[in-house]
Amino acid sequence: MMKDMRRYERRARKKGYRLIAGVDEVGRGPLAGPVVACALIFPSKCRIRGLDSSKRLSPKRREELYPLIKEKALAIGLGRVGERKIDGINILKATHLAMKRAISHLGIEPDLLLVDGFEIPGVKIPQKAIVGGDEKSAPIAAASIIAKVTRDRLLLRYHERHPEYGFHQHKGYGTKRHIRALRRHGPSRIHRRTFSGVRV
Repeated sequence: MMKDMRRYERRARKKGYRLIAGVDEVGRGPLAGPVVACALIFPSKCRIRGLDSSKRLSPKRREELYPLIKEKALAIGLGRVGERKIDGINILKATHLAMKRAISHLGIEPDLLLVDGFEIPGVKIPQKAIVGGDEKSAPIAAASIIAKVTRDRLLLRYHERHPEYGFHQHKGYGTKRHIRALRRHGPSRIHRRTFSGVRV
C-alpha cells in the first residue's frame, strides 16, 4: 500500500493555504561540518514518484531525485550554519537558524510551513510541526533530500582538503574510523569543538 504523502497539503489547501513549504534539516548529529536546512514549495499538482525521507533512500536514489525535485519545485531555499556558529550558540539554535535562513531564501513567502519534528521559534508564518514528517509529507521529504545531497556534496569537497578524516565515507558522523582519525590528527577547522566526540 502506497503512503499518502500529500494529505497534509490537501488539508491545508482546504483551509485556504496555497503556498505550502516543507522544511527539514540534515546534519544535527555529525562531529564536523555545517547543519543544512531546506525549505521547498511544490505546485499543487506536482507528483514525483519515490519521494521518501532522505534517510530511507540510497545515495544513488537521492542523486536521481535531486534534479527532478529542483525541476518541479516552485521555490527552493537553502540555509546553512557552520561549525563555529554551532559551537557558539548550540546545535538546536543553529538548526532553527538554518531553517529560518532557508525560508528567507525561498524568494517567495509561503503562507504555511510544514516542519519536520518541531516548530521553529520566532517565525511569524503559520506552521505545523509533523513528527516524522520526512516520511509523511512530500514537500518535507523533498526538502530532506535537497538538504542531504547539498550537505553530502559539501563534505566530499571537505574530504579533498582533509583526506585523513574520511569525510567522503561518514560525512562527518562519529564513526569508529572518524574517531580514530580525530585521536591521531586532532580536530580540523571544520570540526565542532563543543561536541563530545571531538573533545579528545
